[in-house]
Amino acid sequence: MITKRYTYGKFIRKEARMATYKKTQIVNIDPVIRVYNRKEPNVYSQNYANPPIPEGYKYVCGKWDNGFVIERWSDGSQFVWVPVSILDANGTLDGKFFNEKLGRRNYCNNAFSRADFHEILTEDFVRQLESVKKYGGFYISRYSISKNQQTGEPQSRKGEEPWTNIKFKEAKSVAKGFEKKDTITSHLTFGAEYDSVLEWFIKSKKKTYREIAKNSTNWGNYWNSKNSTKSIWKTGSCEEGCVNNIYDMAGNIEEWTQERNDSSFCVIRGGSYRNKGKHYPTASRVFDYPNNSSSTIGFRIVLCIQ
Repeated sequence: MITKRYTYGKFIRKEARMATYKKTQIVNIDPVIRVYNRKEPNVYSQNYANPPIPEGYKYVCGKWDNGFVIERWSDGSQFVWVPVSILDANGTLDGKFFNEKLGRRNYCNNAFSRADFHEILTEDFVRQLESVKKYGGFYISRYSISKNQQTGEPQSRKGEEPWTNIKFKEAKSVAKGFEKKDTITSHLTFGAEYDSVLEWFIKSKKKTYREIAKNSTNWGNYWNSKNSTKSIWKTGSCEEGCVNNIYDMAGNIEEWTQERNDSSFCVIRGGSYRNKGKHYPTASRVFDYPNNSSSTIGFRIVLCIQ
């Protein structure tokens, strides 16, 4: 499902057929990677059953295939391992060839193709692709990101108010600043990562295709759903909204991603407590002008292990 909210500006699209990378120019601050005509899928590590624990983190709970949770020592922020290597190669990086494990999925009737959604292959994305190929997966924040009331810093913790009323560029900057070590960096969720999480939910048989792509009412905080409080849940406050140890991917708040379309709109995912789950299932894409902010839009952070 696609909902068009605004019409503004023009974004220059770069071709995205995975092959040889080279930096070509700067667009919207980020280096854009131009790539050339590669039909073969990427090869991923088979060592996905041993998730690496990055510097500054500790193991908390879960197994590699049902929600392996780590926690940052400094602030208690938690992240969950997404085992990309076990997924079917039915995702896409270029919108044309559907042969990737880490990639966007066409869940909602060619929705992203009709709207010309695509992933901008920045250096961050290419670095993450190489990391996932090496380690077999990636870590995504267990909760929607909240703001530490004492420090103002981002965190992924239970029982907090999600950080909303944030514009796309600010969310992207905050996410990028979360980790800046030589061994680990961070970024705002890419569309390929978001859809790989949803594909894992289906692959692990914790959710059905219908619950992901058609109607997410039964497991999210949506308007008039059985779980709805008609307000935003605090992070991790409802176990029915937890899948493989990740909370609130359906409903509650929408989340910015780095997926774009040719009119420079940014894609937000997941629906909110103001939406109905059958109209805005977690797989649906809604696009919005990046300078917009709303009390229903937040974000997640993904880690990239070097």
